[in-house]
Amino acid sequence: MRLDDYDNDIDVGEAQSGGGGGFGGGGGLLFGLLPLIGSRFGCGGIVVVLIILAVVGMNPLSLLTGGGSGNAPVTQSAGSSGSEGARQTCEASPERREACQAFSNAENTWEKIFADNGQRFSAPGLRFFRPGANSVTSGCGTAPSAAGPFYCPSDRRIYLDTRFFDELANKFGAKGDFARNYVIAHEFGHHIQTLLGTSDQVRRAQQAAGEAQGNALSVRLELQADCYAGVWAAKNRDRLEPGDVEEGMTAARAIGDDTLQRESTGRVVPDSFTHGSSEQRMRWLRRGMETGDPAQCDTFSGAI
Repeated sequence: MRLDDYDNDIDVGEAQSGGGGGFGGGGGLLFGLLPLIGSRFGCGGIVVVLIILAVVGMNPLSLLTGGGSGNAPVTQSAGSSGSEGARQTCEASPERREACQAFSNAENTWEKIFADNGQRFSAPGLRFFRPGANSVTSGCGTAPSAAGPFYCPSDRRIYLDTRFFDELANKFGAKGDFARNYVIAHEFGHHIQTLLGTSDQVRRAQQAAGEAQGNALSVRLELQADCYAGVWAAKNRDRLEPGDVEEGMTAARAIGDDTLQRESTGRVVPDSFTHGSSEQRMRWLRRGMETGDPAQCDTFSGAI
């Protein structure tokens, strides 16, 4: 994908390394926290995470609901950007530079979409894990690198450990720049849901729902973020290169709940899905790509 250089005024920096406290919500982790940890560390890893959450008094479902209001106070994070700060942060590695370019492009794309629809847009921030850090402190609490990239609605920031891109390619077989850009675009989609009030509506509905219903709502939220990622790609169709669409579909297929569960446990439990099946994720990403219309990303009406 041919992307211009990042804007120097983007809100980018390094996150504070994690300390104490539990993770109170991520606005939708890209791959689903528990399935991903299961694929890395097996069922024992999932059990350990659930035990930790219980010890700190955290509801595991809050990991999937973006816990906290999108209007919560913004917490301070290390390395906030000005133009010099952005350059220093983004030029630290090729992976960071590419992430900054995708983030900046997504910001410009969605700002125009909102303006065309007479809506007010405010940009999110992007925070990188410090080199070697295994966790970060966000407005949603402390999050481990094992959680994967995530968006925190409480401070309206995307958190990214660029080491994840190696795993995306080598473990999940999703190689290529567009697969990596899809990661950024999906998390940016969660910011759009925060701006539109969708995340808060889902969070309130989940608080009144049972576990299976809460999971089903999380799936719809995640699929909409996939569709929004497709809308971003459609608005930048002239920048796509041969093979980009296939890279995106490969990534979406690799991170479906059914695929992750099958690989980690050998069995598939649909009621426990939090992000959607491989087929659903590919379908909604494709829908966004084909229509380029956010209004076509209504995953909350009818079947998905």
